[in-house]
Amino acid sequence: MVEYHEWFANIVHVPKKDGNVRVCVDFQDLNKVSPKDDFPLPHIDMLVDSTTGHSMLSFMDGFSRYNQILMALEDMGKTSFITEWGTYYYRVMTFGLKNVGATYQRATTTIFHDMMHQDVEVYVDDMIVKS
Repeated sequence: MVEYHEWFANIVHVPKKDGNVRVCVDFQDLNKVSPKDDFPLPHIDMLVDSTTGHSMLSFMDGFSRYNQILMALEDMGKTSFITEWGTYYYRVMTFGLKNVGATYQRATTTIFHDMMHQDVEVYVDDMIVKS
């Protein structure tokens, strides 16, 4: 639990095409002051080229992607937002934060390190198993 919040993000209501409303948390201010994570993303053309010559490819998608990675305890309070029912913060990585793509790529690279470029190719939350 966070006693004293450093940051509060605004809630933004975004209309969807079907007439419903999506509620989003606006992390623009937090993202401006967050240092950029320079973990490199793979080159798509190299990933595609590495699949040639394999008779079977299995494509997988990391369905909940960022929501599977816990936030560092000291960073949870930075994702605080206020609603009419109270103040909340994220305990897991959420869409809209500056470095979620690089963080997820680092996690998948760590998990599949021994298999990458041989049996598996990984691009953020998309995986290809080659056989």
